[in-house]
Amino acid sequence: MNETNFEIVTRPWGTYQTIHQEKHFLVKKITVNPGQKLSLQLHHHRAEHWTVVKGVVTVTRGDETFDLKRDQSIYIPLEAKHRMANKTDEVVEIVEVQVGDDLREEDIVRLQDDYGRAG
Repeated sequence: MNETNFEIVTRPWGTYQTIHQEKHFLVKKITVNPGQKLSLQLHHHRAEHWTVVKGVVTVTRGDETFDLKRDQSIYIPLEAKHRMANKTDEVVEIVEVQVGDDLREEDIVRLQDDYGRAG
């Protein structure tokens, strides 16, 4: 699968769009709206690499929290609890690279979620 015309998926916190996919890696553009955050989650089958391309994002990885600005990145290892949050009044854009054996959305284990999707 090496497609380039992927749909934009809307979530309560913003949007994501797959921009490239192959067998063991997937690249997404993620937009997080002001004041929103994704669920606290983990993945059993993939690691993620996040690079900020616009704005400032607050990242939780395990017990640590980081504020990342444009051109900064972070590695989210397999099974690490993680979350991204936009605590600013500007849109945040992230490029996410997933690497692993199962890149489906079903590999998301939500531990905590502001939109009632955990559990």
